[in-house]
Amino acid sequence: MSLEDKINVVCDVLKDRKVAIGFSGGADSTLIAYLSSKVASDTLAITIDNNMFPTGFIENARRATESFGINHEIIDIDFYEDEDFLANSSKRCYNCRSMMYSKIKKTAKEKGFDFICDGNNISDLVIDRPGILITYKHNFKTPLIKAKLTSKEIHKYLNENNIPYSRSTTCLATRIPTGTHLCRENIEKISYCEDYILHNTNCEIVKVRDFEELGIIEVDNINELLTEDKYNDINDELKSKGFKKVALNLSKIDDDEYIDIDFSEGSFSYQLPFTVNLENTKRQIDNVIFESPEKLEVENIEIFEDGLIKGHDLESHEIALDRLMEILPKLRRNI
Repeated sequence: MSLEDKINVVCDVLKDRKVAIGFSGGADSTLIAYLSSKVASDTLAITIDNNMFPTGFIENARRATESFGINHEIIDIDFYEDEDFLANSSKRCYNCRSMMYSKIKKTAKEKGFDFICDGNNISDLVIDRPGILITYKHNFKTPLIKAKLTSKEIHKYLNENNIPYSRSTTCLATRIPTGTHLCRENIEKISYCEDYILHNTNCEIVKVRDFEELGIIEVDNINELLTEDKYNDINDELKSKGFKKVALNLSKIDDDEYIDIDFSEGSFSYQLPFTVNLENTKRQIDNVIFESPEKLEVENIEIFEDGLIKGHDLESHEIALDRLMEILPKLRRNI
């Protein structure tokens, strides 16, 4: 299916509906908001401000909705008042999305919007993002998954059509390892350091990982940091904020996520970075032909508890990839 065909699938899903969108202003929710503004009967973008997003997050979201001519609701939830979230357990992102989606759903219903969707795309399903379970729990619609759109394809469409979007929308709490207590001091420290690098380079994406005495910088354009004056200034500035050592991750940030498989002689295998709850997954599948404690089998596909997906007796790479994409939304992972 071509990119244009996939975009048409999204439009068909949204057409003539009253669409409410969990809206961050990032690429995925921007694409849905843009298309919805063209084909839906009404569109409401709902943005959650948890007080831990990057500088300019709310302003960028507001600017985007104004340009599309759609309604925009901003809901403030102060996560600094939630001790469970501040404890920063391994379920932090799951709990965060649970709080946000409950608010989005309540607001949408109150305003008469019964078609509520988010911006999850098909490539999100092969990444370690347990929040997708909240999407399923609250029955949010996922037009980009239905259209089998990857992040790479979404960015291509937005760029080719000159549709601006924010490339920095992830919560700053994700920069801190789970188990380390969250507080205003460490979040504001990260915010300052990222803003300093953004303002003094031509990077569009900057993340500063806080490992207490060690700060690790991740950017989308490493060359921007490699002149001697530049990295000396950044090193000195971050150390002035409490880091004793500052390191650069040599793997640049690449948000063009996609799905690829090694296909050979009618077969493929794909290892997911999480384990699969086979019992919950079975409930999403109608045609299970074999099951055991270790795996489920459906036509042409084996789903293993350890996250391995195998395909067999498939005629081409394209058909194999399509079968994988068909099964991914039916998987229910463990957290």
